[in-house]
Amino acid sequence: MSKRAKQKEPASGDAARKPESIARKAYSSIAAIVAGMVARKAVEKAWVKATGKKPPKDPESPAVHWIEAVGWSVASGTTVAVARLLATRKAAGAWQRVSADGKQVSAEPPTRAERRPGAS
Repeated sequence: MSKRAKQKEPASGDAARKPESIARKAYSSIAAIVAGMVARKAVEKAWVKATGKKPPKDPESPAVHWIEAVGWSVASGTTVAVARLLATRKAAGAWQRVSADGKQVSAEPPTRAERRPGAS
């Protein structure tokens, strides 16, 4: 039996949720992009304040001292990645609250027993 034959046909509710899923992903993506841009500006200002110099435009360049290149890469990469993660999580939570169709949605993550299939 092929893999396609084993897959279940999507329920009619799944087809209706596809536009919602696309909108949710777009919302999360926009939040992550904006958070990344804001974090980048913030880390640039912090870099200037801490070092007294502008951040390197091209950390891969041999003209940039390796300590400065590594420091900038760690500072900017970590800051932007964490900001994007937090924004994406916050956007997902906000989307879940607004799209709950009037149902009460718990802010608490499900317990281990609730996540197991067949748990009652």
